[in-house]
Amino acid sequence: MRPKRLNPKSDCAVELTLSVIGGVWKPLILFNLLMGKKRFMELTRLIPSATQRMLTLQLRELEEDGLVTRHVFPVVPPRVEYEVTDLARTLAPVMLSLRDWGERYRLEQQKLPPLEPHCQA
Repeated sequence: MRPKRLNPKSDCAVELTLSVIGGVWKPLILFNLLMGKKRFMELTRLIPSATQRMLTLQLRELEEDGLVTRHVFPVVPPRVEYEVTDLARTLAPVMLSLRDWGERYRLEQQKLPPLEPHCQA
């Protein structure tokens, strides 16, 4: 398991959580995978602002942390699917709350129209 960017003296569960699922891409990856298994190229289409390299790195970290499983099918060309683990499924209420909060913030603070449907469960 990779070392976390966690101050060992803090003993803060929020800090640990954010070190595992924080950042720009991990929450988006997890949110999309909570909706069902995805192939790599599906994720690149769902998260177009992330480079393929960044998605690969983030998926590897999520896999190392036990939140994502990677299934490689022995076919040509290679087929790879990603899905969340049971542990990651426990994040579903958190991810939905983040989505709902973002929608509310967008409407009330930024006075912008609702988010696009692809971000709806």
